[in-house]
Amino acid sequence: MGILERKERDKLEMRLMILETAQKVFIEEGFEKASIRAIAERIEYSPATIYLYFKDKNELFFAVHELGFDKLLQEMEAVIEGISDPFEELRRRGYAYMKFAFENPEMYDLMFIQNAPMDTLKKEENWRSGHKCFMLLCETIRRGIESNQLKFNNIEVASMSIWSFMHGMVSLRIRNRFREFNEESDIDQLMRDSLEQMIELVKK
Repeated sequence: MGILERKERDKLEMRLMILETAQKVFIEEGFEKASIRAIAERIEYSPATIYLYFKDKNELFFAVHELGFDKLLQEMEAVIEGISDPFEELRRRGYAYMKFAFENPEMYDLMFIQNAPMDTLKKEENWRSGHKCFMLLCETIRRGIESNQLKFNNIEVASMSIWSFMHGMVSLRIRNRFREFNEESDIDQLMRDSLEQMIELVKK
């Protein structure tokens, strides 16, 4: 390995270490309380080192945010490989979404629940994973509408409605809001049944 290749590898490793550490700090302290200095102290470097990679805390948060959506996108794409039926896609995406949230509750909280600088995310032209996650759902809905199988006739309204349903249910689950009404062992089945009911409700 040449000098340039080694330097590039070292830069990538440092960037990943900063991101992984920043993710922990954002999760533990929230965006508002987290600081570049606190992140730098954990990796035992000066704040100036982090500023070599990210211009400010907003940009760093955006990069951490994107890590979560990269993982969610991979899982959402993997489960529909070879599937053509739009309702089976909805079903599999729904289960993949729940699985991601339950296996990564703190990251899900960071991505969807914590207060964060959403204006920064909107201004980033390369928020490819976050945008693509929603576009995948829109594409499934589009095919359902075009095949005359779906009650909706507006792709964005249908996609927003279905995503909001899933987000609400998952958020209640990871914040333990279902526990007061159901036995723990029944909650997962309740959610699966709710997903199946939602799919039946949107069919023509």
